[in-house]
Amino acid sequence: MPMVVLQWLEGHHLLTVFLSLLCLNAVAVMSFLHFRGSYFLKGRLFPLLAIISAVYSTSINGHIGVYWAYPITTVLFFLLPMREALTSNVIFLLLMAGVAFITFPEANAWRISFSLILTCLFAMVFARLVGKIQRELVRLATTDPLTGCLNRSQLADLLNNQIQLRERYERVSSLVLIDLDFFKAINDQWGHLAGDKILKEMVARIRERLRETDQLFRIGGEEFMILLPETRLKDAEHLANQLLLTIRSKPFFSDILVTASFSVAEVCRGETWSVWLNRADQALYEAKTKGRNRVEIAPKSPSMAPMDSGHLPTPTTR
Repeated sequence: MPMVVLQWLEGHHLLTVFLSLLCLNAVAVMSFLHFRGSYFLKGRLFPLLAIISAVYSTSINGHIGVYWAYPITTVLFFLLPMREALTSNVIFLLLMAGVAFITFPEANAWRISFSLILTCLFAMVFARLVGKIQRELVRLATTDPLTGCLNRSQLADLLNNQIQLRERYERVSSLVLIDLDFFKAINDQWGHLAGDKILKEMVARIRERLRETDQLFRIGGEEFMILLPETRLKDAEHLANQLLLTIRSKPFFSDILVTASFSVAEVCRGETWSVWLNRADQALYEAKTKGRNRVEIAPKSPSMAPMDSGHLPTPTTR
């Protein structure tokens, strides 16, 4: 905003308009993020206005305009996806080089061009490293290190998303709970290392049966959950029976027989994610009490009062 006033006083009215639009875009971005939780125009207006402002300022103000080129070429890598940022920077550098050779002596134009290119390259490398570290941190925070399944950190949000789709668009989802039978006895007899290998192999067998849109969670020691978008109860029950046979039909490590108990629950209109999950958990408890190694269907009508949505239900001891 101070630059808007300064450029206006110096008679650069067109540049004043560009800088004013840049400020208004910043206000719009912050307002949308604060009030709507969305990114105004996905940030794509900023590079356009910033590039125009810097190039035009350089053409009329000389070296004063060049000073703004360096922060712009850097910040593009942190506001846009890598491919879009790289494309925007290539266009920006070509324009700045063209203006530099028209406005400044040739030696200075070469210095400006190469220094901008080096700044762009260093910013790109740094942004890629930061992005790689960020993705790794997200992976570590959201997945189970042993099995690679999603952990409980995202469970509430993902279940709530499916409930919203059910309420707004009648898109029904189901979930399947899986609990290995007598897993403590397996650990006691064969050791925890063998138990870990069984868990990893079981997850591999399950994933072979899942779609790309299905999501597999590890929500307890030997308890897992599958979230099945766009899946009704009948189809979810069919999948659960397939998985039951997949686990018990083939021994683990050629000599360890393992079975599992399953429960299936379709989301009901008007229920919270905790009620939905608890219906499945109660059905799993029924499968355990009825002899294990079976699939139990959760009643459609919620049988429990809603829990506080900020806490996950505690798995029942089986």
